Amino acid sequence: MNEIHQSLPFLAPELLKKIEESAVVKEIPKDTEILREGQFVKVIPIVLSGLVKVYSRFKGKELLLYYIRPNEGCIMSFAASFKNDPSKVHAVTEEDSRILLLPVDEVASWIQQFPSINTLFYQQYNLRYSELLDTISHVIFDKMDTRLMDYLTEKSSLTKQNPIKLSHRQIANELGTAREVISRVMKKLEIEGKVLQHSNTIEIIQW
Repeated sequence: MNEIHQSLPFLAPELLKKIEESAVVKEIPKDTEILREGQFVKVIPIVLSGLVKVYSRFKGKELLLYYIRPNEGCIMSFAASFKNDPSKVHAVTEEDSRILLLPVDEVASWIQQFPSINTLFYQQYNLRYSELLDTISHVIFDKMDTRLMDYLTEKSSLTKQNPIKLSHRQIANELGTAREVISRVMKKLEIEGKVLQHSNTIEIIQW
């Protein structure tokens, strides 16, 4: 499959051939849960097109961890499968997505046979580690209005949409706070001329 070669050009040709033989490419609709907390990982997803959100849930609240963009994989799935542990995160498609599913059993043997596959996971580990540090920094040091604007800007950039269809409750879930807090801060941003709220969308005015 040519799209696999385009998404993973750094892998050895022999490994790409095995991936074509063993992996599955699936079209997954928007808002589909592809991984849940406590589930044992059987496949490792690589996004070919679309967008996947990865988040954790604690005491009924969600916290956005990162997005899996095209040509990226889920390092949390890889870590859980490598140790045969249940997943600690949830993953859901943010839009219609085309996803390459690597069978865990095969990946274990590929790691020994083809060292180049480690490049994929090392890249993802470094990327997610940097994003995690950014998230922690935002939570500890940034005020909620800064966090909210950064969130909206990233969401608009990822989805290539402005206005963005989002509810205050959804934003609150992803930022790990209360809906009332988001509504209050959103009103502040609107007064400052940074956003404009419509009936069911939010438009970013000032980037």
